[in-house]
Amino acid sequence: MSVIESFTALPLGGPSLPQERRLVTDLPGPRSREILDRKAAAVASGVGHTVPIAAVAAGGGVVVDADGNSLIDLGSGIAVTTAGNANPRVVAAVTEQLARFTHTCFMIAPYESYVAVAEALNDLTPGDHEKRTALFNSGAEAVENAVKIARKYTKRHAIVAFDHAYHGRTNLTMALTAKNMPYKHGFGPFAGEIYRAPMSYPFRDGLTGPEAAKKAILHIEKQVGADNVAAVIIEPIQGEGGFIVPADGFLNALADWCRENGVVFIADEVQTGFARTGRWFASEHFGIVPDLVVTAKGIADGLPLSGVTGRAAMMDATHTGGLGGTYGGNPLACVAALAAIESYVEDGLLERATEIGDILTSRLRALAATDARIGDVRGFGAMIAAEFVDPETGEPDGALTARVAKDCIANGVIVLTCGTHGNIIRFLPPLTIPNHLLNEGLDVVEGALARD
Repeated sequence: MSVIESFTALPLGGPSLPQERRLVTDLPGPRSREILDRKAAAVASGVGHTVPIAAVAAGGGVVVDADGNSLIDLGSGIAVTTAGNANPRVVAAVTEQLARFTHTCFMIAPYESYVAVAEALNDLTPGDHEKRTALFNSGAEAVENAVKIARKYTKRHAIVAFDHAYHGRTNLTMALTAKNMPYKHGFGPFAGEIYRAPMSYPFRDGLTGPEAAKKAILHIEKQVGADNVAAVIIEPIQGEGGFIVPADGFLNALADWCRENGVVFIADEVQTGFARTGRWFASEHFGIVPDLVVTAKGIADGLPLSGVTGRAAMMDATHTGGLGGTYGGNPLACVAALAAIESYVEDGLLERATEIGDILTSRLRALAATDARIGDVRGFGAMIAAEFVDPETGEPDGALTARVAKDCIANGVIVLTCGTHGNIIRFLPPLTIPNHLLNEGLDVVEGALARD
């Protein structure tokens, strides 16, 4: 059987998939086990996986595996398929573009779709100032370029990141990332002139936003020096670090300090952007206007694309040829992004994110009221976290979190953990998930917690 013939035998994804949780085998089933055995023999062992299946189709709120099991998707491929897997608008746009051309390299022969994505990002990101955009492939690549832009513009070198931060897996972004295992362990030495400041973490530090900002700013001024700082980079809501929502006023005070000291304020909106929190960008919840905004993940609904969008003077400070890359702003990814943006608007997905958030928070807070092992429920829109703790001490309970997540997956619900201590389950469903599946998924989470 040829490769083409083998794929034509598989089910198509998209919203037409039956929206049901269905387990016909234990996980992994025999076909998935066969593929995972091949993975073990062919793929580097450093590339792990969370769910013991081989996916063959996905759409709406489900992922279907090679054995016909249908799992409820509460992870969206880590906040990527926000507009739904195999979104019809995206599929149509990419299919048409595929027949036209797949690559010219924008730096060699430019094309309109790249320009249109840049125009859309300039329009959608916070602030009405004049902006420019450059496109890349991944979130980490975009973060690196944001740092390059900030250093070029300010002629300074120091970059400040925060406790619990995650910004990527390249050498520079590993330096920005806080968590050692699995992201940094054994991979150093890392890029220099990276400094870390304390993050606002209301559940843990008990500080108001202004108090936490004062602590962070004092740390920066004393240990780095304002005149040395090119940029402060922060996730408005931290992702891998635990969906930490800073106290009101924290980000505003940091942004004000940056403006007063000629420091570029970079918002890493890779996980929080594109309707995920019920707004286009999480920065909007806090009333801040970043100098540079980094985007990826949900921007193209599954195709590799990222961007840096920012103030025109900053973006244009880099010499011609200083930004780019062979595949950055690939035409397939660009038309996917334009179609995804159309879906966010025309299909009411920002409003849908808020509806999903209301269901998640109400269900999880009701559960927390009866189970002290859930210490905190937080987040916005379809980006909600439950933090698991020892009810006696309040200390993080990563072991419980891992057991609950494993139980959920075994029972057909994909959930992801996060946090510096691995004690947080994050809920990132696609915005196309129907309510009955969302509630059924939460039923499974509740059952897993009851069984532990």
